[in-house]
Amino acid sequence: MTSAAHDPVTQPAERAGAFGGALAALSLSMLLSSLGTSIANVGLPTLAQAFDASFQQVQWVVLAYLLAITTLIVSVGRLGDISGRRRLLLAGIALFTVASIACGIAPTLGILIAARAAQGLGAAAMMALTMAFVADLFPKTRTGAAMGLLGTMSAIGTALGPSLGGLLIAGAGWRAIFLINVPLGLLALLLAFRYLPDDLRRERPDQRPGFDVSGTLLLALTLAAYALAMTVGRGSPGPVNAALLLLAAVGAGLFVLVEARAASPLIRLSMLRNPALSMGLITSALVSAVMMSTLVVGPFYLSRSLGLDAAFVGLVMSIGPIVSTFSGVPAGRLVDRLGAGTAVVIGLVGMLAGSFALTLLPETFGIGGYVAAIAVLTPGYQLFQAANNTAVMVDVGAQQRGVVSGLLNLSRNLGLITGASLMGAVFAMASGTGDVATAPPQAVAAGMSFTFAIAVGMIAVALAIAAVHQVVPAVRNLLTRSSREP
Repeated sequence: MTSAAHDPVTQPAERAGAFGGALAALSLSMLLSSLGTSIANVGLPTLAQAFDASFQQVQWVVLAYLLAITTLIVSVGRLGDISGRRRLLLAGIALFTVASIACGIAPTLGILIAARAAQGLGAAAMMALTMAFVADLFPKTRTGAAMGLLGTMSAIGTALGPSLGGLLIAGAGWRAIFLINVPLGLLALLLAFRYLPDDLRRERPDQRPGFDVSGTLLLALTLAAYALAMTVGRGSPGPVNAALLLLAAVGAGLFVLVEARAASPLIRLSMLRNPALSMGLITSALVSAVMMSTLVVGPFYLSRSLGLDAAFVGLVMSIGPIVSTFSGVPAGRLVDRLGAGTAVVIGLVGMLAGSFALTLLPETFGIGGYVAAIAVLTPGYQLFQAANNTAVMVDVGAQQRGVVSGLLNLSRNLGLITGASLMGAVFAMASGTGDVATAPPQAVAAGMSFTFAIAVGMIAVALAIAAVHQVVPAVRNLLTRSSREP
C-alpha cells in the first residue's frame, strides 16, 4: 500500500484526508495506551474480591503494565527506527488488542498479570512511535499542533479511565474494562493500516543497522530495578529498596560501558550531548514529578483538610484532566506560533505560578483556591509538553526519531514514578505522621504547602535550564555577528 500522504500526484483534498486519517490513527493509539493505565486502577478492589487476593497482589495488574512500558519503550523506539515504524506500530496495536482479549478472559490473576505485561509492550510501541510519526508526517509549522493533539488524547484517556471503568464494572463486571479496548484497538489498527505511509525499503540487507541486544537487556533490567525501588513498599522503604537502587546504579554504569563499545548502540551517548535533547529529558522528568504530586497529595488534602466525600473528591480531581483536554490543542497551536523554545519557557512560568498558588490559595480560599491553582498549573503543563516534545523531535534525523521519542516518554514515566514515591514521602514527612490517612486536617494542609514549596523549587530549576538553553545560543549568535562586523 502506498500512502496518499507521500503520493506526489495526490489531490489536495486527498492529501488532507490522508493527514487526517493518519492523525486519527496516532491519536487513537495515544488514547488507548493512556486509557490502559487509568482504567485498571479503579478495578483493583473488584479484582481483589474476584481472585480472593490481597491488594499487594492485585496492584501488579497496574505495575506489570507500567513496568513493561518503562523498561521497553526506548528499545521499541529504536527497533522502529531499524525495522520500520509503520510495521512495528501495527504490531504494537495488534498486540495491545490481543492482550486486551487475554486480560478480559483471564481465568487466574497470574494470567491476567502476564497479559497486562504484554498489553504494556504493545502500549510502549504505541506511545513511542506515535510521536516519531508526527515528526515524519507533519511539516515543522504544524508539528506543535499535532503534538498538542496527542497531549489532549493522553489527557482524555487519563480522565476517562476512572469514570468509564466504574461504569463498566457496575454494568458488566471487571472483564469489560479490558474488553472495551478491543473494538477501539481494531479501529486504530484499521486507520493505521489505511493511512500511515509505508516504511522505506532498504535496497541491501547490510544497510540495516544491527539491534543492540546487550544494551537492550541491560537498560530493561536497570529501569525495572529503579521502578521497583520507587514502588515496592511505598511509604516505608527498606533494605529491598536500597538493594534495588544499588542494582539500578550498577546497571546504569554497565549500560554506559556497553553502549560506548557497541557497533550499533541502542542509544548513541553522543546524542545526550545535544543540548535540546538533554534539556528536554531533564525538564520533562522534573515537570512530570511535580504533576504526579497533585495526584498523590490532592486526594488527601481534599478529603482530610476540606472534609469532602469520595464522590466530591473525584469530581474535583477530574478538573485537572478536563482542563488538559481543552488546553492541549490551543497549546500546540501556540507552540507553532511562538516557537518551541519560547513556549517551553512560558509553560514553565505558568507551572511555577500554579505550584506557588498551591502553597497559598487553598489555605486561604479552600476548594476555590485549590481549583484556581490547578487551573493555572495544568495549561502551563500542557504548553510545556507540546513545546518540549516539538523542540526535541522537530530536528531529529529520521533514523533516530523512534529512540528519541522513546527517551522522551521514558523521562516522563520516570518522573511520574519518582514523583509518586519521593514527593509522597515528602508529603508524609511534612505532615508529621507515618499515616497521612489518619493525620489531622491542619497537618495535612501544612504537608501540602511544604510539598508544593518543594515543587516550586523543582520547576524553578527546570525554568533555569530552559532559560539558559534559550539565552546561550542567542548570545553566541550575537557575539559571532559582532566579530564579523568590520
